[in-house]
Amino acid sequence: MDNFKIRECKNAILPIADTLEVLQGKWKLLILLSLTFGNHGFRELERQIPKISPRMLSKELKLLEENQLVNRKVMSTKPITVEYSLTTHGKTLKPVLFALRDWGVSHRKKIFSV
Repeated sequence: MDNFKIRECKNAILPIADTLEVLQGKWKLLILLSLTFGNHGFRELERQIPKISPRMLSKELKLLEENQLVNRKVMSTKPITVEYSLTTHGKTLKPVLFALRDWGVSHRKKIFSV
């Protein structure tokens, strides 16, 4: 491989590594995908994402909020409720999330048709 291709490959790997660092884990992409369909309270997210524990959901939401992908809004209701939504920056992931979904559908068809 020539030096140009090596540099090009390294330059392509770094942003992917950064992306994986932010989105790594079993749950973050599922949380983000759920929020592409609208704002949700904690319990709604918990119901929509099978097998996620409340503790893990809370942890992942905090990390997504730290990375400015998710907004957390505390409502002054009784009892107090919290609503989560995608930030403007988080919404830039919609095409990626839908592309992953589409690839997953296609992949399932290919694997299960064998």
